[in-house]
Amino acid sequence: MGALKPAIGWLLGGIGALALGLLATQMPPARVGDLASVMLCVGAGLLVAGLFRWRFPALCEVAPAGVRRRYNREMFLAMGAYVLAVLVTVSVLRAGGPDGTLRVLVALLPVPPIAFVLRAVVRYIRGVDEMQQRIELEAVSLATALVALLYMSGGFLQAAKIIDLPAAAVMTWVFPLLCFAYGVVKFLVVRRYR
Repeated sequence: MGALKPAIGWLLGGIGALALGLLATQMPPARVGDLASVMLCVGAGLLVAGLFRWRFPALCEVAPAGVRRRYNREMFLAMGAYVLAVLVTVSVLRAGGPDGTLRVLVALLPVPPIAFVLRAVVRYIRGVDEMQQRIELEAVSLATALVALLYMSGGFLQAAKIIDLPAAAVMTWVFPLLCFAYGVVKFLVVRRYR
């Protein structure tokens, strides 16, 4: 039970977000895609984070307690703002939305929260010891290389007309895919150093 205690918030948050996502599928069809997909993705992410926190606590508790608390607080606030910004942006733009400069501002509404996510990550990395910084650097570098390779391959396949993916969707998923790849690679890098 001791290892489960720090993960309970993440797991409950994931279950709650998944429940909201499933509940959102009961909404009118025009709104289902927006809320349901965002909540299901958030729920899945929180569940994965909670499972990692529970099953591999040593991977999650490498930073001093104060640094971890600050990181979690900053990350939750920024990601909450991001989810709200995405919902507002998608809703406004699907409804026709404004034109001109205001349309650009509405479209870019989710970007500032992601900038705060990146700020939280940088502050976290600066707060850990040199060994952990090395692990973080290696994980970020390898994840970036893998995502770049994947996207370059996709670009060549798209140019050869083997696949046909909408550019907006592909570009929007770069950052989430990079975060996912980072998590997987970091798990492997940490195991290498232990």
